Amino acid sequence: MTATRFADIPALFARMTGDEKHEWAAASTLDVLWVLYDLVLDVSPSRLDDPDRDRFLLSKGHGPMAYYAVLAAKGFLEPSTLDDWTAFDSPLGQHPDRVLVPGAEIGSGSLGHGLPIGVGMAMGLRLQGRDARVFVLVGDAELDEGSNHEAIAIAGRFGLDNLVVVVVDNESGTTGWPGGVATRFEVEGWSSSTVDGRDQEGLFDSLTREHAGRPHVVVARIRGAR
Repeated sequence: MTATRFADIPALFARMTGDEKHEWAAASTLDVLWVLYDLVLDVSPSRLDDPDRDRFLLSKGHGPMAYYAVLAAKGFLEPSTLDDWTAFDSPLGQHPDRVLVPGAEIGSGSLGHGLPIGVGMAMGLRLQGRDARVFVLVGDAELDEGSNHEAIAIAGRFGLDNLVVVVVDNESGTTGWPGGVATRFEVEGWSSSTVDGRDQEGLFDSLTREHAGRPHVVVARIRGAR
């Protein structure tokens, strides 16, 4: 069974219990993940090893429930797998494991790792002459990590226009960013767009915006979720 409607996602999400601590962190990513997998990413369960597929990296891997729900909806996972996701022998850990989860490009959950890996992937794809793109989803508080500062700077300097970052901004950062999250990227030469993180049409427009010669960041603002 492969669900194809966003209306099916909440039911899949609700099948996973046992990590209430990160439930809202996961819920804040639902719309972004759906738009990516339904409308933007050039990837499918039949093309997991295709070198020309788009890559999606869930850097915010400590809240993977929404990610698993969308993967199940799109045929990467059997929906029944969701029911046992916190069990000892489940392939779906509380951090995604690329070896065990079809479609997962990296093991993630330790904040600050996804964007640097994404920069390396984007560089590698460009050197190979491939048109594949790299999309990375991070949380706003994750930008406090020094590894992300370095990755933002390097991506801007090299003009990695095959790289798109989505920052889910639920105002969980302890100090915030003067001028807003987008400014942190703009000063390093990135193209940027800020949008309501529940507005799927706006998300699609932002994720597919032209940004020739520059990496692009989409700041998806969420209220009432951590």
